[in-house]
Amino acid sequence: MYCLQCLLPVLLLPKPTNPALMETHVMFIVLYLIGFFLERKPCTICSLVFLTAVFLICYSGVGNCIFWGNCDGHQCENG
Repeated sequence: MYCLQCLLPVLLLPKPTNPALMETHVMFIVLYLIGFFLERKPCTICSLVFLTAVFLICYSGVGNCIFWGNCDGHQCENG
């Protein structure tokens, strides 16, 4: 479970309030996770725990997910 030390803080990163920065935030998170999984190669248990935590956070309520904002079903405007 040592490999969870670098994965769990990703869930605590605050989302930007400006919708224009949301794409950059999502790209940063995705690239960090890809790099982490390729470089550190976490164990299967840690990977499953992290993916389960992401799944539960994303589907527990509107606007909680780290991968998209809360725009109530319609696409956010960047202007």
